[in-house]
Amino acid sequence: MPAPPLRFDLTDLRLFLQVLDAGSMTLGSQRAHLALASASARIRGMEDATGLALFERHRSGVKPTKAGLAVAHHARLVLQQIDRLQQELQEHAGGLAGTVRLLCNTSAATEHLPPALGAFLCAHPALDVDLQELPSHRIVSRLLDGVGELGIVADTVDVSGLEALPFRRDQLVAIVPRGHALARRRRVGFAELLNHALVALDDDSALQQHLALQAMKLGRRLPARIRLRGFDAVCQLVAAGVGLGVVPAQVAARAAETLNLRVIALDESWADRQLLLCARSFATLAKPAAKLAATLLPQNAT
Repeated sequence: MPAPPLRFDLTDLRLFLQVLDAGSMTLGSQRAHLALASASARIRGMEDATGLALFERHRSGVKPTKAGLAVAHHARLVLQQIDRLQQELQEHAGGLAGTVRLLCNTSAATEHLPPALGAFLCAHPALDVDLQELPSHRIVSRLLDGVGELGIVADTVDVSGLEALPFRRDQLVAIVPRGHALARRRRVGFAELLNHALVALDDDSALQQHLALQAMKLGRRLPARIRLRGFDAVCQLVAAGVGLGVVPAQVAARAAETLNLRVIALDESWADRQLLLCARSFATLAKPAAKLAATLLPQNAT
């Protein structure tokens, strides 16, 4: 007897991918703009319909099963085709409308993108941008999987299989309170910085995950006294003497003008980065994504 047909709707598929990408039912439901109870019920409904567990539930979050990975693969294909259909119909109607998925790291999201995105969205009121902050290596993986159209990554990751264009320079520096033992130094290694208490960003920050990875390569853990949501808060607590921090050079220079801070070069090759704008193929981007890519390139930077 043949299995009954699956009746997933597009909301189910989008929710499933949000939960998978977030690694959390709570975060996935928030990104999908659904109540947690409603999101959980939809995922359970998908599992009931397939007769298979699609996620393994853990205290730290959720992980996809092999069946879940299969659903994710086909969900991405279905949603990509729906998006392309919508874009083609809008192009036939003569308008430029739709949503562009842009994946980026912390520095790009907080320092480099806001002016360009503000101008772009004001100039194209029918276009939306779905912006997600991720570590660079995860952005590459998702672009290769077809999750987003555009990504901004550091040149410290392998972008094989993608086309990449220079976006902005992005240097990471250490910040310390004036009067600290390191304040007279011009450069400091990351390993030495780890001997002191740090003021850090939240664990879901792409930059924080990048720093945690660098610490792990040294066989160390980040000695974070507190984790905060933004760079301004990090700078304020470093100036107050709570600990040391690592932030983009632009953030540090701005904060040092008004706060009791010293900026020290971070003596690591991975700290001096070129950010790259990436896509699987710029030539085949849909018009909304191509328009955004053109806006973001350095010659159009404000």
